Amino acid sequence: MAMTFDPFSELDRLTGALLGTAQGPRFMPVDLYRDGDRYILNADMPGMDPDSVDIDMDGQLLTIRARRTAATDGGMNWLVRERPSGTYLRQFSIGEGIDAEAIAAHYDNGVLSLLLPVSERAKPRKIEVQTSAPQTQHVLNS
Repeated sequence: MAMTFDPFSELDRLTGALLGTAQGPRFMPVDLYRDGDRYILNADMPGMDPDSVDIDMDGQLLTIRARRTAATDGGMNWLVRERPSGTYLRQFSIGEGIDAEAIAAHYDNGVLSLLLPVSERAKPRKIEVQTSAPQTQHVLNS
């Protein structure tokens, strides 16, 4: 079984354990793309309890927060502990072109998917060019 060793992350872990300091919110990788009249955001959240996921909109700020709790058993003797626990957080500034009332979320197989529909006023539209009534020209006969 191959294992990699990152001295910097190990040093951070040991420092936190010795000083008892809690680390801040952890990074959550996401993919964001547009598909027709909606944006789709997929966030990797493996091992998260879906009940710990909190999504809220405050004005134009979309916040995704989740918590992974570490297994704690007094009789455990950890040999390797690389899966971080704690709070995960991502925030996105959402433009006015999103219909905030129609945002939907789904969690499946460790991936949180948000569907962000484009608002009607932000969708592309054609503008009809108006013309005035054709003017008739009078021909003068001489």
